[in-house]
Parts: sequence; structure tokens; C-alpha cells
Amino acid sequence: MAVDKPYTDIPGTTIFDTEQAAKGYWLNQMANSLKNAANRERFIADEDSYLDEWKMSEDQKQAVRDRDFNRMIELGGNIYYISKIRATEGWSYAAIVASMTDQSTEDHVAMMVAGGRSIEGNRYTNDPSDAPEGDS
Repeated sequence: MAVDKPYTDIPGTTIFDTEQAAKGYWLNQMANSLKNAANRERFIADEDSYLDEWKMSEDQKQAVRDRDFNRMIELGGNIYYISKIRATEGWSYAAIVASMTDQSTEDHVAMMVAGGRSIEGNRYTNDPSDAPEGDS
């Protein structure tokens, strides 16, 4: 059964839906395992061996090695789980999210404090009448 996904044309946005959740299940499980101090130590000591314990795709493993959060999200990562990867290395959440943009951490925090990114250029690319009710 096909599911209508009117949210797929928001520029620069990957929606974490059931399809993304299924695609990223093992990536997210691995990242979530880093809540445990012993797992963090194992990950830091031998990242490749740790990643090989999980049923992740090679693309997902490479994205983790590269710390490419945008790619991890494309491959089903959920930012709340995958952020634990850099948090293991002492990064703040603001620094992690800023690394996914072309902004410094300071500039990203300032933008968020000022109300977030502008809606301009971040709307549905379809005709506004095609947007879900309330989004036009």
C-alpha cells in the first residue's frame, strides 16, 4: 500500500518516518548503545570492531567513521541517537548540530536563540495549494 508523503519536498529536510526508522534501525541501536559507559570505552578503543558487532550497512559504518551526520540521517539515523557518537568524544549537542551546517557553533546557537532559520527557502517546493492543510 502506497503512503502519501507530502513532506518529501521540504528543501534540506529528511523526515524520520517509519521508512527511515526501518532503514536506520541498527545504526540507531548502535548509537543508542553509547549511553553505556563500558560501550563508549569499547567504541573509543576500537571503533571498527565495535561497528562490526552491529548489522549496519557498510555505508552506515563509513558515515559513522567520517562523522558525517547528514549522511547518517540519509541512511536512517535519528539525530537524537546518532548525536551520542560525537557526545562520546565530548562534543556538545549545539556543536554536533552546527557541524551539519556551514555555521560555527557560536553562529548556530545565535541563530537558534534568535528564533531559528528563516522560513524563506525552506517551504514546500510544490505549489502552496499542494501543502498539507495549515502549511501554506
